[in-house]
Amino acid sequence: MTLVLAVLSTAIPVYAVHVNPVKDGNTIKGHVIEKNTEEDLPYATILIVETGKGMVSDETGHFTFKNIPEGVYTLRVQLVGYATQEKQVTVSNEQAAVLHIEMEEDNVVMEEVVVSANRNEVSRKEAPVVVNVMSAKLFETVNSTDLAKSLNFQSGLRVENSCQNCAFPQVRINGLEGPYSQILINSRPIISALSGVYGLEQIPTNMIERVEVVRGGGSALFGANAVGGTINIITKDPVNNSFQVSSTLSSIEGKSWEQYMGANVSLVSKDNKYGIAVYETYRNRNPYDVDGDGFSEIGKLNMNTFGLRAYYRPTQFSRLNIEYHATNEFRRGGNKFDLEPFESDITEQTKHVINSGGLTYDLFWKEYKHKLSFYTSAQHVDRNSYYGAQQDPNAYGKTDDLTFVGGGMYVGNFDKVLFSPATFTAGLEYSNNSMHDIMAGYNRDLKQEVRIASAFFQNEWKMNDFTLLAGFRLDDHNLIDNIIFSPRVNMLYKPSEAFQGRLTWSTGFRAPQAYDEDLHITAVGGEGVLIHLADGLKPEKSNSFSGSVDLSGQIGHFQTNLLIEGFYTSLNDVFYLQNVGSDAQGNILQERRNGSGAEVYGVNLDGKIAHGRDASLQAGFTIQRSRYKELTYWSEDESVAGTRNMPRTPNCYGYFTFTAAPTDNFDFSLSGVYTGRMHVPHFAPVDDIPVDFPYTYIAKDELYHTPDFFDFNAKVNYTFVLGSHMKLQLNGGVQNIFNAFQKDLDKGTYRDSGYFYGPTQPRTFFIGFKIFN
Repeated sequence: MTLVLAVLSTAIPVYAVHVNPVKDGNTIKGHVIEKNTEEDLPYATILIVETGKGMVSDETGHFTFKNIPEGVYTLRVQLVGYATQEKQVTVSNEQAAVLHIEMEEDNVVMEEVVVSANRNEVSRKEAPVVVNVMSAKLFETVNSTDLAKSLNFQSGLRVENSCQNCAFPQVRINGLEGPYSQILINSRPIISALSGVYGLEQIPTNMIERVEVVRGGGSALFGANAVGGTINIITKDPVNNSFQVSSTLSSIEGKSWEQYMGANVSLVSKDNKYGIAVYETYRNRNPYDVDGDGFSEIGKLNMNTFGLRAYYRPTQFSRLNIEYHATNEFRRGGNKFDLEPFESDITEQTKHVINSGGLTYDLFWKEYKHKLSFYTSAQHVDRNSYYGAQQDPNAYGKTDDLTFVGGGMYVGNFDKVLFSPATFTAGLEYSNNSMHDIMAGYNRDLKQEVRIASAFFQNEWKMNDFTLLAGFRLDDHNLIDNIIFSPRVNMLYKPSEAFQGRLTWSTGFRAPQAYDEDLHITAVGGEGVLIHLADGLKPEKSNSFSGSVDLSGQIGHFQTNLLIEGFYTSLNDVFYLQNVGSDAQGNILQERRNGSGAEVYGVNLDGKIAHGRDASLQAGFTIQRSRYKELTYWSEDESVAGTRNMPRTPNCYGYFTFTAAPTDNFDFSLSGVYTGRMHVPHFAPVDDIPVDFPYTYIAKDELYHTPDFFDFNAKVNYTFVLGSHMKLQLNGGVQNIFNAFQKDLDKGTYRDSGYFYGPTQPRTFFIGFKIFN
């Protein structure tokens, strides 16, 4: 019995044996079986692609669609661990179409359906851009409860903690820091600079159907500011009646505890005209002090999230989708947690209330060859904060942030455009972000209004072995004088199912505005750090190139896949931070300036090998360089040398996951993340240290070359069958078994809290359970 909620995260090919006419018109009937054994396959997901209408096969593998208008449809069957292909079915008013579908095992999973390549649903193999997919299976393998803990398990991606006090996470794609990447929810850019500060940790995995990752700038249709890449979070859609409840108890070295509980419910009407999927999570984490100095390296966290996604079909040719997400979060890092923030030596504390939602209306016509979509999304963040040191009673702040996105998109499939069949996509989009950030104690009153009016056009020509996609995006940004023109060209060469070659060129930009690190005030040597923009700051511009080869095949009883991808990105007028002194309150001032430029280039390697459902190994590795074109000076100390290396970016990093199921009820997984050596800025205290102070600090700023790390994890699961419709899974394991963690943390009141690198969590033990149908 396969968990339906995990089924949605894969899309796999089918083999249709034959179609027979029987009585009962406007109906599709089918039977899903395993190819070699002819055993029934229950809980397979069957989708009519053109209408979005779907259902799940029953316990005997059968399914029936009724009241389907006459016409030709594409039927897609999905089931974890099996391979299929899409099949066209003709429905008449007089006779039903009957399909017998034989499913072959496929544990490499190459046929996921993705939307991040070209804004349209397409098989990953047919996508002109490399799209990597993270599914619910990966989340379970690595025991991830939030998105931040999952993203390390893709080549080219690395998650780091950027603050020793509260450990806020940031993702880097192909070596470029967080603001270079675009994070989307259901293809909508509603993650603002403010919500992006802690956003990765605020997204629970039980709301996610899959995460699609496009490395590099090949995803310009979602926003030309996606220079490093795009992370598209696709939330769970209601498909059938199901539920799941799970809970995990974790302990960091037996000293700090974390409780997690999550629940999911999905309800769908019998005629599939409407459905709703609801999720809820609760998480509570105690602070953890690694080095015993009384200051946290992992902060206190208490968070509740709730959300839903629902649909309604007014007609056979239209669909209305609605979603809503709410997060209530408290986090605090520093010391003296039993006192008020202003009574401590250092405290970073935030209270977030985040509400977001969206509405989409899809309309089809001419046998679903044409589609018109209208959408709108919004997110409101209310944040109360304290970022202060040295018992500062004035370091409280309040931020109000509102993001709105609205637009429309047309997709048309044509038999011939110039020289071949083609899919044309065009759309208009408007986004607005209004932020007001006040920190009275630091004399900060930041008001920022970002308005972007955009238009995008692309055409995808589909020839026998080639697919050519060409398009461009126009962005009218209120902080940039001229309209930004961002073209892109992608080519796919696919002579067989076992080989795909791709080439991509794209351009992008990054506007001179406040970013997430500006809105998170760290403390260096016990002093606050404020960031502002230099006069005349210009936007960054980028050119990105990539080429890849994707190979898959069968070696005996083993299924294999190998992806080799080379990438190069050139940045002009790159942003960097320069220390420029201090203000009247003693806060360190840093200024964002334009440098001459930078280059990022390297190779991503991804490999998969699977032996049926018995065992599966996946690994990825990245070799890269990230360098400024000229020496860049990062310290205000003139005796400190400049650097051409981008800080906090290793030249080598990678991951692996291994899963095995010796029996039907017992399975286990191993996983690991390798982080290579990198250069990390380490700032000396700016104030004189008392003679009797128990800790010592560096005498002047330095660029430290870190050691490398290997973070190794293990997990075991045992599943009990409680009845024909319910199962209980017990699990347990250890994360970071060898406790690979930074050893030279600064200690005490005057520490540099930004001097934090390597794995994000020390050795952690966990146990948990899951009840599902």
